[in-house]
Amino acid sequence: MVSPPPHGLPGHLVEFVGALRTHHVSVGPGETVDAASVLGALNLLHRDQLREGLAAALLRRSGQRAVFDTLFDLYFPIAIGRGQSEVEVPWTSEGEVDLDALRDILADLLRDGDDAALRELARAVVDALGQAGGNGQGGGGATGAGTPRNWSAYQVLRQVSPETLLARIMSDLRAGGSVQDQGFTDEVLRREIRQRIAEFRKMITEEVRRRTAETRGREPVARTAVPKQAEQVEFLSAYADQLAQLRRTVHPLARRLASRLAVRRRRAKHGQMDLRRTLRRSMSTGGVPMRPAYRTRRPGRPELVVLCDVSGSVAGFSHFTLLLVQALREQFSKVRVFAFVERADEVTHLFEPGSDLAGVMTRVLREAELVAFDGHSDYGGALASLVEQWPDAVGSRSSLLILGDARTNYRDPNLTVLRRLIGQARHSHWLNPEPRNQWGSGDSAALRYADLMPMHECRTVAQLADVVESLLPV
Repeated sequence: MVSPPPHGLPGHLVEFVGALRTHHVSVGPGETVDAASVLGALNLLHRDQLREGLAAALLRRSGQRAVFDTLFDLYFPIAIGRGQSEVEVPWTSEGEVDLDALRDILADLLRDGDDAALRELARAVVDALGQAGGNGQGGGGATGAGTPRNWSAYQVLRQVSPETLLARIMSDLRAGGSVQDQGFTDEVLRREIRQRIAEFRKMITEEVRRRTAETRGREPVARTAVPKQAEQVEFLSAYADQLAQLRRTVHPLARRLASRLAVRRRRAKHGQMDLRRTLRRSMSTGGVPMRPAYRTRRPGRPELVVLCDVSGSVAGFSHFTLLLVQALREQFSKVRVFAFVERADEVTHLFEPGSDLAGVMTRVLREAELVAFDGHSDYGGALASLVEQWPDAVGSRSSLLILGDARTNYRDPNLTVLRRLIGQARHSHWLNPEPRNQWGSGDSAALRYADLMPMHECRTVAQLADVVESLLPV
């Protein structure tokens, strides 16, 4: 029988679960009860076991571990205050940190790869040098009665400069005979030392985060320190690494949407009642229609025509959405893709099955004829060129999907042509990666376009998945 968690821990666990929910990690009552059992079964001093046990109890989806680990370190810290450490920071006779001696200690630990000692050193260094707003000496002297300390990872790393120790460490290893070959082995070891330096920098950052949470509170730190899940990253503000991570979520997301669609189809209502078959069945029950008969529904797969803006920051959103459409193309009988900046050009062949999609956006920008004058988005010109060059692209079986922020650079939005395309299409939808409160501001024609066709806010993968699922044929 599992013993209950120690007194006071249930409330702390509830706060931890609440923080997970705040950062979009779905945790239900069942998972919370399981986590309470974990707290009762494991020793709190064994943090690695506790971390893995709570993760197993609380997490149900991939991609949530980074959020969990950051919050775990805030709510179950490795130490309180300065903590206990066997590694000490050297001091001069004047009461200041001896930076040269400190860098010697750090170089030895990085050379030996002693992670436990490096973490203890990081804790001691932050306590000695990490107080912002002062001289960073003297163990982070008092800042005044009742005034919480400000801790700075930048200040610590600027003074210690661990990245400058690489040459010294490599020289020590060569002198000690650890490096025999100056070619391949030397390069492998060099990369290993760089990795250790990067890990030490991360230790400093985590220690500053922990000390800041003690003085400022966990919630303010969590708001800025907890990384966003891939599904919550906004397309227009994502940097290169985040966009790469988003691209890796395309196929799992497509499989999830396809599975949901299959369930919806199985649970879909019957077609219209077949009156003749119903009356025939009722003859066996005295004319009472006890078992109604329905016509079998045979939903056809519609054609999909995608018109996407690939200029500027919108390109990341368009790229991800096009990859998602490619992964879901089996849900449509035919898919045609048109990219545009100032004018439209068909790029369907770049998204055919078997195509290399890794650099597809680069190929779109290089091979398609999208620019006429200055390379700024021209939605009106793109709509006109689509109708002019491919007049039959949008038909009565087509679903028209437009991707873009609707910022026309103060050019003619060409509402007449869009109204014509909407009239030709079976369905039409616009996916906009900008926040709804920015629609219509500046050069945005979003509100004017939204008067003609449904426009959906799609700033994140989560929003995009909801919209795409609602648009998929049943």
